[in-house]
Amino acid sequence: MSFRAKRGIWCVGREAGPSTGTVDSSPAARNDRGAAARNDRPLAIVLLVAAALGAGAQTPAYKNPALPTDARVHDLLGRMTLEEKFWQLFMIPGSLDDSSYDYSHGVFGLQISVAPQGKRVDANAAARAHAERINAIQRYFVERTRLGIPIIPFEEAVRGLGREGSTMFPAAIGLAATWDTTLMHRVALAIAGETRSRGIRQVLSPVVNIANDVRWGRVEETYGEDPYLSSRMAVAFVGAMESTGVIATPKHFVANIGEGGRDSYPVDFSQRMLEEEFFPPFRAAIDEGHARSIMTAYNSVNGIPATQNRALLTGTLRDEWKFKGFVISDQAATGGPTVLQFTEPNTAAATADAVNAGLDVIFQSAYPQYRGYLDAFRHGLIAPAVIDTAVARVLRAKFELGLFEHPYVDPDSAATVNHSVYHSSLARDAAREAIVLLRNEGHTLPLAKSLASVAVIGEDAADARLGGYSGPPRAAVSILDGIRETIGAAKVRYARGAERMPREYAIVPADFLSNGAERGLHGEYFDNNALAGTPRVVRTDPRVDFGWTLSSPARGIPFDWYSVRWTGTITAPANGVHSVGVEGNDGYRLYVDDRLAIDDWRKQSYSHHLAPVDFAPGTRHSIRLEYFESTGNARVKLIWDAGHDETWRTQIDSAVAIARQSRVAVIVAGIEEGEFRDRALLGLPGHQEELIQRVAATGTPVVVALVGGSAITMSHWLENVAAVIDVWYPGEEGGRAVADVLFGDADPAGRLPITFPIAEGQLPLVYNHQPTGRGDDYVDLTGQPLFPFGFGLSYSSFEYSNLSIEPATIDPSGTATVSCRVKNTGARDGDEVVQLYLRDLLATTGRPVMQLEGFARVHLAPGESRDVSFRLSPAELHMVDARGQWVVEPGTFRLMIGASSRDIRLRGELVVR
Repeated sequence: MSFRAKRGIWCVGREAGPSTGTVDSSPAARNDRGAAARNDRPLAIVLLVAAALGAGAQTPAYKNPALPTDARVHDLLGRMTLEEKFWQLFMIPGSLDDSSYDYSHGVFGLQISVAPQGKRVDANAAARAHAERINAIQRYFVERTRLGIPIIPFEEAVRGLGREGSTMFPAAIGLAATWDTTLMHRVALAIAGETRSRGIRQVLSPVVNIANDVRWGRVEETYGEDPYLSSRMAVAFVGAMESTGVIATPKHFVANIGEGGRDSYPVDFSQRMLEEEFFPPFRAAIDEGHARSIMTAYNSVNGIPATQNRALLTGTLRDEWKFKGFVISDQAATGGPTVLQFTEPNTAAATADAVNAGLDVIFQSAYPQYRGYLDAFRHGLIAPAVIDTAVARVLRAKFELGLFEHPYVDPDSAATVNHSVYHSSLARDAAREAIVLLRNEGHTLPLAKSLASVAVIGEDAADARLGGYSGPPRAAVSILDGIRETIGAAKVRYARGAERMPREYAIVPADFLSNGAERGLHGEYFDNNALAGTPRVVRTDPRVDFGWTLSSPARGIPFDWYSVRWTGTITAPANGVHSVGVEGNDGYRLYVDDRLAIDDWRKQSYSHHLAPVDFAPGTRHSIRLEYFESTGNARVKLIWDAGHDETWRTQIDSAVAIARQSRVAVIVAGIEEGEFRDRALLGLPGHQEELIQRVAATGTPVVVALVGGSAITMSHWLENVAAVIDVWYPGEEGGRAVADVLFGDADPAGRLPITFPIAEGQLPLVYNHQPTGRGDDYVDLTGQPLFPFGFGLSYSSFEYSNLSIEPATIDPSGTATVSCRVKNTGARDGDEVVQLYLRDLLATTGRPVMQLEGFARVHLAPGESRDVSFRLSPAELHMVDARGQWVVEPGTFRLMIGASSRDIRLRGELVVR
């Protein structure tokens, strides 16, 4: 069945419940218990509460579900102490297991884990145990704290609930590659059902940052580079969550990717750039998906940390967008200005500036961290009215969720809902729809199931990686197992081939280091960078493997001015040692048996050096490592070649051998990435490219399946292989889904939500850039991508015709319908993703060369035709003018319909008069 995906196609309301009113931001009574309501409270609320109390009711007004939410919030606020208010604004991972942690004042919410169930997870048992644990913790807060305020259990759920026993769907970037908002909504409903069944009522998802540089390690968590596609996917996800009674938390507000593709790097963007590129997914998630929470970013925005950026949190969210929900920090971000941006003298000041700027909830990583944040409240750095406004937003959410009346869940229901047969089937459907066919020379794919032999090669063929923010699935199906299931295990030969991250050297383990009778090395830490005088700190370090990026090595030592001397002995393992060295920021020098083996005593860069040695098995040798740092952000590791594995050469030889014996070779290759794991190089890591080249040289047709969440460069091997598919991180049913596509049980119809460059030097490279002042090319390379945004091949072929624009001329407030006919001209069923792009031919400010404004994924049988329509309204045509105002300017708009941003099949013009 066809559908249209465009702005406003559907809007899912939140769960039916008490009405949502305006936040009461007037000053409350002082924080002493039971203070009377102030005269400046809304009169209606005061009268309602007074009536409830005057009736002689034994139950406090806030526990009366018949009262309006605002009345209940008002009553509860008036009963709370300052500490109780603070704890409603503090969230952490945790439980009640540590009896030294005092939760008697309550807490906003907890991220609650459950004991691991073992390598092979019993989904039903894991879900039931999790629900029971959450019930028990919730019972403490409801029944044993003074006011009985329930918590909001929260969790990550970017592509499935991040706990054992839940269903793991494809990574978010893979879901975006489906270009199917209906499917996305179904997946989100499944995640929401599993989430709520356990008692979890908030998810820290989705990630709606624009992935405009594919070096960023978190591209896999996003919906790609385009604001429109990201907005539609965000609405589908958030709407499903909120309609199920789970608070969604779009993040990270705003622009969590900086120059060089670095995570949380500072950004300095014009207001127009923020409005047109980075705000739209957040705005859509709030206005259409009805998100009730937003998470801030780690980075600074135009010089101000995002967590305390008043222009963003109050000016944009509250004043302009009228956001009524609550804002939370990213984990440990509230104190970031004291150790990252260096704009605050201490945690209390940072907390005060954040809350005063519009932050509501402080998200930290551990209970003991509360003290510095509570100081801001105790010392009067935040006005009572500001505190009450923030607490009111949190309490309102808890009342709306029904937690005061229904705080517990049925563990048996959790066991039934989680990892159901339907959810597993949906995970397979989503993985199939996400797969993008990038190359298919000579119609190599689909493969015939009758093939006598297939070589399957690669670490990722057997490992079934799920990507970041994944919970352990019940049993993820690997691509190797999926192929074996499809054509029979007897036909499949497997070789591991080259690994993604082969070990060139290893960190020297503590078991091989000694300092007299102690294991490890004797460390002397100096508060200068010249090893001068008496060391400030002396201790034993089990091994030298340090990364002092945000802090100093020890208390009392400056984070950017110190030196260290490690001494002791090193014992060679059974296989001996042939080299020993250092990896890290220079300067360092290494002495072995009192001989200077490495001398890099200068500050220049980051590197590793190995010196040749001849350590016979079991022999002991003296070692001295000296290190200094003069600017901070230091890393230093003592390394050796013991355990160094060069078996990759023989592994490639084995892969080549089975390829020669097979009719076709399927190489599954992957990348390494993730949070705080940005990539400088986009090629396949390790020796995987050599693996592909050598297997291709056998003459056996090669199909490459790429596993990862971002772009991959392919210049060294692309022309040597017959076919390439990008399977992303395909989820727990990914192995079966990949086999479905490889052997023709499904048509690959995923489309790229990001641009694939030819080389890193082209970055950042996005399809919707503004026109250049000269040209796009380099002297040694084109400015065009390897694979453009929206690209993807099919096993079938499609013809576009009958473009219609009705009416062809509209007023600035008018709408037009753009339609065309799409026909399957191939010999098999297939999906086509019809994409509508727009270009403003003449505008008062620079406009993108093209921008996506509609898409539709349609399924067509051979010879079948279908009309596809898009509605263009002011929301698709507007822009931010030179005054910073959203306007629809009169003029001509070029409308382009095609199969990708570079493959335009039809075009026409719409005139705004």
